[in-house]
Amino acid sequence: MTGTRAPRRHYGGRSDAQRRAERHERLMEAGLDLFGTEGYAATSIERLCATASVSTRNFYEEFPGREALLIALHERITQQALKNATDALAGFEDRPIRERIERMMRAYITTTSSDPKWTRLAYVEVVGVSTAVEQHRLMWRERIIEFLVAEGDRAVRRGEAEPRDFHLTAVAFIGAVNELVYYWSVHNRETPLDDLCAELTRLAIAAITAPA
Repeated sequence: MTGTRAPRRHYGGRSDAQRRAERHERLMEAGLDLFGTEGYAATSIERLCATASVSTRNFYEEFPGREALLIALHERITQQALKNATDALAGFEDRPIRERIERMMRAYITTTSSDPKWTRLAYVEVVGVSTAVEQHRLMWRERIIEFLVAEGDRAVRRGEAEPRDFHLTAVAFIGAVNELVYYWSVHNRETPLDDLCAELTRLAIAAITAPA
């Protein structure tokens, strides 16, 4: 016996899948806007739905809850920032350490700081929310640590640093980045972004090239 597949429904020339993708993106935009301005704790699902012009039922079709939306936003921001930092080093592997670190740092910081809402989500709102969100944040921290350790090891191979374990150095540097960018953001971004990138570049080079 041969079954008959139900036809796909279309609304205004858009399929169910297209409409759902649009709802998903509207919720992402609403989350970025509200979490990035009023804060995660102050934002209800009802407010998200009203901002995104979707029903509560539609929300739960896309996300199990607010935490999942926060995780999805942090994933998007951090993934893009790390990709940009990696791409910035492509073709510059044999350049001096200062040039490599400066390119990497500028790419990462300008991405997470391109929008004040991205900055707040990346450095503030994602911290200490719940076990699930914390596990997600720490997973990304480990990926960034691996990236930084690889740069330390590259400096050793090039004779720019002494051999040692750069893991703790990477953890400490991530803490410095988070605190400095947060400080910069809550002080109305008064310091030029170039100065911020330059200071972080100096810190990174000093940490990597310090005597073992």
